[in-house]
Amino acid sequence: MKILVLAGGLSPERNVSLSSGAMVCQALRERGHQVALMDLFYGLDGALSGENLYVAPIPDAFKRVAREAPDLDQVRARRGDSSPSVIGPGVFEMCAGADVVYLALHGTCGEDGRIQAALDLLGVPYTGSGCLGSAIAMDKDLTKRLVADQVKTPRWETVTVTEENIEDLMERTKLPVVVKPIASGSSIGVYIATSKEELRQALEESVRLGGRTVLEEYIKGREIQVAVLGDEALPSIEIIPKKGFYDYANKYQPGAATEVCPSRIPSAWEKALGEAALTVFRTIGLSVYARADFIVTKDGTPYFLEINTLPGMTPTSLVPQEAAAAGISYGGLCETIIQKSLEARKEGL
Repeated sequence: MKILVLAGGLSPERNVSLSSGAMVCQALRERGHQVALMDLFYGLDGALSGENLYVAPIPDAFKRVAREAPDLDQVRARRGDSSPSVIGPGVFEMCAGADVVYLALHGTCGEDGRIQAALDLLGVPYTGSGCLGSAIAMDKDLTKRLVADQVKTPRWETVTVTEENIEDLMERTKLPVVVKPIASGSSIGVYIATSKEELRQALEESVRLGGRTVLEEYIKGREIQVAVLGDEALPSIEIIPKKGFYDYANKYQPGAATEVCPSRIPSAWEKALGEAALTVFRTIGLSVYARADFIVTKDGTPYFLEINTLPGMTPTSLVPQEAAAAGISYGGLCETIIQKSLEARKEGL
């Protein structure tokens, strides 16, 4: 099969996406497929032809995720043009020439439904959920509104933070509180504020990231995540950071967190988590695969936080670990995602 892996792009999760894309490309090549890895933002910039990408070596640097998120101004400057487009030259032509596009994109450059809509209009099959489900899942406020009457979720308020209203928000926000951008992933811009000073810092960062912010009730408990593949929940995985919470650095630096899969929890808890993940998945119209994040309290109550439609496939990512616990290899997982995606596109999902 001729497969184009789209990665990179122009989002704060760019480096995570490049790592996912490199690992997927390598795994699919090892299973005999003809696979090209393409950066959504740079496209064919500097490449002699698109066919070169199908035989080009995979940069080792892509496989590792840097501790810090990328400087997107520097990324944009390196393309060397003044185009406002986040899609590089030749990208759509390469997509049209492939049997399927594997979306290894994360964040607002590929997980929010826009690239899915463009590929739908081109008639090009791609992996993961369709444009509408992707757009809904990317919006933490809208997702919670749709599922709050079916699964437990922490109380929340969505605000637009500005320099002018920071003092008012600090005055009326009850601590501790989780502060997170409304449409971002990889824990970029997420803070657990336990003091007024920490809250101020979090709100100031929210302004820098665009302002639209979710202020969420802090629930004390165990962080457990559940992947959905097809229409089944995979074994859950518990995340235990060695320091702080499961932020960007702890997600992608090897050894920064202990990950236990399957989670060491009672079977009743496991069942409740799986059912909650599937409820969210179905309610917002997702397909193929996703990963739902929960906090589980001492009595076993799962509180839904968010769901990710293109979860990471990096060396430290969680969905491959959950698949392995279900007897599915990394390469097998990639092929299963492609197979189920082709079926979903035929069904208009």
